[in-house]
Amino acid sequence: MTPAKKTKDSAPAPVAPRRPHSFTTHGITLVDDYAWLKDADWQEVLRDPEVLSADIREYLEAENDYTESLLGHTAGLQKTLVAEMRGRIKEDDSSVPSPDGPYAYLHKFREGGQHELFGRSARNGGEIEIVLDGDELAANHEYFNFGGARHSPDHKLEAWSADIKGSEYFSIRVRNWADGSDLTDLVEETDGSVVWSADSKAFFYVKLDDNHRPLQIWRHRLGSAQADDVLIYQEQDSGWFTHIHESASGRFGVIAGGDHDTSEQRLIDLADADASPRLVAKREVGVQYSIADRGDELFLLTNADGAIDFKIVTAPLKSPERANWRDLIPHRPGVYIMDIDLFAGHLVRLERANALPAIIIRDLKTADEHAIAFDEAAYSLGTLGGYEFDTTNLRFSYSSMTTPSETYDYDMASRTRQLRKRQEIPSGHNPADYVTTRIMAPAHDGAEVPVSILHRRDLKRDGKAPCCCMVMAPTAWRCRRRSPPTGSHWSTAVSSTPLRISAAAPTRAGAGISTASARRRPTASMISRPRGAR
Repeated sequence: MTPAKKTKDSAPAPVAPRRPHSFTTHGITLVDDYAWLKDADWQEVLRDPEVLSADIREYLEAENDYTESLLGHTAGLQKTLVAEMRGRIKEDDSSVPSPDGPYAYLHKFREGGQHELFGRSARNGGEIEIVLDGDELAANHEYFNFGGARHSPDHKLEAWSADIKGSEYFSIRVRNWADGSDLTDLVEETDGSVVWSADSKAFFYVKLDDNHRPLQIWRHRLGSAQADDVLIYQEQDSGWFTHIHESASGRFGVIAGGDHDTSEQRLIDLADADASPRLVAKREVGVQYSIADRGDELFLLTNADGAIDFKIVTAPLKSPERANWRDLIPHRPGVYIMDIDLFAGHLVRLERANALPAIIIRDLKTADEHAIAFDEAAYSLGTLGGYEFDTTNLRFSYSSMTTPSETYDYDMASRTRQLRKRQEIPSGHNPADYVTTRIMAPAHDGAEVPVSILHRRDLKRDGKAPCCCMVMAPTAWRCRRRSPPTGSHWSTAVSSTPLRISAAAPTRAGAGISTASARRRPTASMISRPRGAR
């Protein structure tokens, strides 16, 4: 890396003073000369940056001043680069409206804006009503991170969350759709997620502890103070993460806990906000599972019984413990089931085999299965969340190295699809100018590695064209939550290859290699998922 050149106006580089601090861990004594740069009251600093120790603040400001003295002369170039990047983004973009009862909910951006706007229209279209304007909410804050929003079951209220200090502590408020005003309710130090009770008079949320761990589930009743909230569940293992989301049917709130290789879930009857959580299956080290509900039956995606690529089992709702699990889709080595979506009449699974993703739909009445077909050699797929359970409509996303992201509605009964949105590239992009092919490259151990090759259609394949090559191992994050129709980045997505060749720049005769992430990891700040989220 080439260091930045100093100019005659460059400030001197700040030098942090050494202040030796010794500590002993596992019988070993260490000395840290710069331990003083971690504020002793860092938890309080997260809540209020203004309480940061003066000497730490002074040093950080000196670092910032030094950076500005070196790079300040590039301000014009920085603006040019930002303008170029924004030229490739449709700034006034919006999501495909997602129906729920009489309304269809959406989120959008305005041109030049930084934050989302949340709104809705009549189910079959019409004027959009905005209930939350992220740009407006952020106007009076130096920092603003919109957590997201979730409407109440009666469609009268909108719970929303935001972080205005950069602490990643989200404060939850409730807005009235009728007049756009916020209720007096204020719930602080949460992860931003909300699950409404069925009567729309209370909601459940995750409270973060002093070390920012999500270990507690609380219930808040509208009109009451946070001090009066009721602790519903306390996770005792500080190494676990605990979250809450709605079940597939919307009948339950699901308390989902786990670490990297073990999970455990509980159900809250949303029709009885005072009910205690009910354990599904007790935790077993190395066993992961997630649940979806349909009537008196649970569907579970799990790696139990050595199912390294996961399988789908069912269990009676009244007694869902491990002993009562029965295989529905047995484990098939080499076919990795990444996620499931459950509807009243269909089970959808997103799986990968030979590095190609597939969406498989199972009719729960006849047990017939079919896959959604795609023409390209390599691509990425994602199932997108919806609010409605009793529907034959599945929304999914599709993209490839030549095709920008597309959103489809797929009728699982008639097996027809409708394109609802195609990503616009304002600076211009013609998919027909490029070609994607797929080959299998033998590794030293005999295993075949799938490789996707992207090049311009007019490339002369004589081995002389330059190639951009990026290689890394595929990720293996397991996503439990579907994408909220009014949010972003919750989609379950899988790319077709762990290794891709692509042309990053629109060169006349170039090719390149890039990796494909096996899944996109969900963010932690979005407010609750819709029904069916995991």
